[in-house]
Amino acid sequence: MANVTLGGTPVETIGQLPAVGSKAPDFKLTATDLTDKTNADYKETRLVLNIFPSVDTGTCAQSIRTFNEKASQLSNTKVLCISKDLPFAMARFCGAEGIENVESLSDYKTGLFGKDYGLAFTTGAFETLLSRCIVVIDTDGTILHTEQVSEIADEPNYEAAIESLA
Repeated sequence: MANVTLGGTPVETIGQLPAVGSKAPDFKLTATDLTDKTNADYKETRLVLNIFPSVDTGTCAQSIRTFNEKASQLSNTKVLCISKDLPFAMARFCGAEGIENVESLSDYKTGLFGKDYGLAFTTGAFETLLSRCIVVIDTDGTILHTEQVSEIADEPNYEAAIESLA
């Protein structure tokens, strides 16, 4: 399990992020139109997984805005913004903000993504939500970069994620 903090208070996750160089675990998430999305839907496309607790917090919302801006500059790359928020909340936020360059996906149905990627909280006020993480995956499914933000309120290192695609 990983140890991170929420407002300085230690909290734990269910496991560890997959290792750089390993194959990314399969996933099945729900899009804003309520369709299922899996790894197979992004075959031969590089992925930046922007994972966070909830779009209804300032840092999470900012990560979506920042990746939305950066995504338009990335070739053969999709940015997937993943939380356990209901797809309706994600669609509402993205519509109101004019977010068009990233895809929003939810782990609300099963929670398996958070478990399989080792990043669901097991303690604290955000128990069962997803820890703030970045996972970058190459076209063949190999993990190129990971970051689990040590303090949940902090933003991820956007530049390190983008640089891992070079």
